[in-house]
Amino acid sequence: MRFRLGEFSAGHPMVNSPQPLRTRLTDLLGCDYPIIQAGMGGPGRSELCAAVTAAGAFGCIGMVKERPELIQREVAAVRDRTNRSFGVNLVPSVTDPVLLDEELEACSAAKIEVMVFFWDVRADIVDRAHKAGCKVLYQVGSLADAIAASRAGADAIICQGFEAGGHVHGKVTAMVLLPQVAAAVSIPVIGAGGFGSGASLVAALALGAEGIHCGTAFLATKESYAHDYYKQRVIDATSSDTVYSDVFAIGWPPQSPVRTIENSITKLYADNLLGHGPDDFPRDVIAQYEDDLVCRLSTWSPLRGMTGDMEALALYAGQVCGQVKRVQPAADVVHQMMEEAHSALTRLGSLK
Repeated sequence: MRFRLGEFSAGHPMVNSPQPLRTRLTDLLGCDYPIIQAGMGGPGRSELCAAVTAAGAFGCIGMVKERPELIQREVAAVRDRTNRSFGVNLVPSVTDPVLLDEELEACSAAKIEVMVFFWDVRADIVDRAHKAGCKVLYQVGSLADAIAASRAGADAIICQGFEAGGHVHGKVTAMVLLPQVAAAVSIPVIGAGGFGSGASLVAALALGAEGIHCGTAFLATKESYAHDYYKQRVIDATSSDTVYSDVFAIGWPPQSPVRTIENSITKLYADNLLGHGPDDFPRDVIAQYEDDLVCRLSTWSPLRGMTGDMEALALYAGQVCGQVKRVQPAADVVHQMMEEAHSALTRLGSLK
C-alpha cells in the first residue's frame, strides 16, 4: 500500500478543504479522500451520498431490496447535486432473484460506475457488473471470502470487522483481519468496522488498507435518512451499548447476526441472542414507512418519515458509536476526519 498527498480532483466544489490523500483506492474511485460512506440499507440515501461525494470522499446509496424505480430516482437525485462518481450498494444473496435482476438492470441503465456488494460472494454478479461497465467493491467478513471475492474479479475488498454495525458477516476484529486480507490479495483493501476518525484511517493505512468504509460515523449527520430518534440514540450511545444478535431476523436468511444499540428487544432476548431465523417470530406490525408495514423483529431501522414504535426497531450501529457526539453536516465529518488524519501523519512523521 502506498499513499501520497495530491492536488484536488477536477470539479471539486469545496473551499478550505483538507489536502487530498491519494491511495490506490482514490485512484480507482476518482475521489480525493480514501473514505467510503456505507450504503447502510436505508440511512444512506441520495442526500447523504451526494454530500459525502461532493466533500471529496466516496458516497453510496443503499438500495438493498429496493424497487428499480426508487433506484432511478435516488441516482437522479445524487446527480442533481454532484457530478462526481458514487456507488450503489446491493446485497445479492438476500434479494429475490427477480428483484435483483431488476435492480441490476436499473443500475446498468443509469450507467452506475461503482457497485458495492455484500454477504456471500457471487462471482456471476461480479461478472455481470463488469460487463455493464461497473467497478466492483465486495464487502466480506473473513479471509476466505476476501480471497474468493478477489478470485471472482472484484476491484477492491471491503474488509469488515466484528465490531461493525448492521449485518456482520464475520467473527474477527478489523485490526486482526485487515492485515491478513491485505497480505493475501493484490487488489486494494478497505477497512470497515471501528473506523470513524482520521486517526483510525491512518491506523488502517498502517495495517495495509487503502482506505476506510464508514457507516456509523455518518448515521447522525444532517443528511442521513435515519429517523431523528435513531440519530439521537446513536449520539447518546457508548461503545459498550451495542449488542451482537440475530433477533432482528425477519427479512434476511436464518442466523444472520447484526450489531445494534441495546433496546427493549435485545433486553428481552438477553439470554437468547443468537440462533434465530425469520420464521421464528410472528408478524406483529409496530411501525409504518410510506406504504410498507414494519414488523417487530424485522431488519427495518427507523427512517425519516416513519411512524410507530421506533424504540423497538433495529438501531444498527457499530462500536464506534461512542465517538459520535452530535448531528453535523456530512461534509464536516469528512473534513474533520481528513484534518485529523493529516495531523496524525505529521505526528508520526516527526517520531525518531
